Amino acid sequence: MSGDRIRNFLGGTLTYGFLGVMSFLSVFPFVWMVIGTTNSSGDIIKGRLSFGSALVTNIHGFFGQVNAPLIFWNSAKIAILSTILTLTVSSFAGYGFEIFRSRFRERVYSAILLTLMIPFAALMIPLFVLMGHAGLINTHLAVLLPTVGSAFIIFYFRQSTKAFPSELRDAAKVDGLKEWQIFLFIYVPVMRSTYAAAFIIVFMAAWNNYLWPLIVLQSNETKTITLVISSLASAYYPDFGVVMVGTVLATLPTLVVFFLMQRQFVQGMLGSVK
Repeated sequence: MSGDRIRNFLGGTLTYGFLGVMSFLSVFPFVWMVIGTTNSSGDIIKGRLSFGSALVTNIHGFFGQVNAPLIFWNSAKIAILSTILTLTVSSFAGYGFEIFRSRFRERVYSAILLTLMIPFAALMIPLFVLMGHAGLINTHLAVLLPTVGSAFIIFYFRQSTKAFPSELRDAAKVDGLKEWQIFLFIYVPVMRSTYAAAFIIVFMAAWNNYLWPLIVLQSNETKTITLVISSLASAYYPDFGVVMVGTVLATLPTLVVFFLMQRQFVQGMLGSVK
């Protein structure tokens, strides 16, 4: 073998070896979690990596300890409403910041981006006090409102709008369409891959949100699946088999959403416009 072939072979081997190791490290926690649903709590603590016979017991234990339909409904309601509101407000803002020009546009936009530098821990107390004065503590509305104006999603939509063909908007204005009609009937269909990618990002963040719901949701009737699983895992004698069942069930909706929209997600992240 020539020197170039040897270098290519070694380079390919190292590349695929590295990717294989990274893939294994990424997938292993989920595989171990699925295996854990079939084992007892003691076997999980021991680190057993083979399937057991406690799946039915763990499933009965989970549905016997928690009101599964209610907590999944709470999580779904918060995630879906948060996603719809965030995409609506952020896409309007991103479209407006890119299409319309004014003296203060970039200053306002820069101020919005600066909020990304503020850690949420610094906002928790002011937000809690604000929600308390508004009488929204222990309501799902208190979880929804702080997520509507997402600076990152506004930034994402503005960057994607740069690829939106201005000729389409000019032609629509010549045909007599109003701005809201251009946005609704032209911009939204053209930018559907961007919406799909943003949908996945926002939905997963809303579904997995833990810290803020932990602070404002104080009754069992309003709690989400992430809070319930955390309470099961932090019990005095936690049943880790039951915890694994809840974790797998909580993971399934985000997996389904991602796999159903993965092609649009890739297109949206690459900035493709059709």
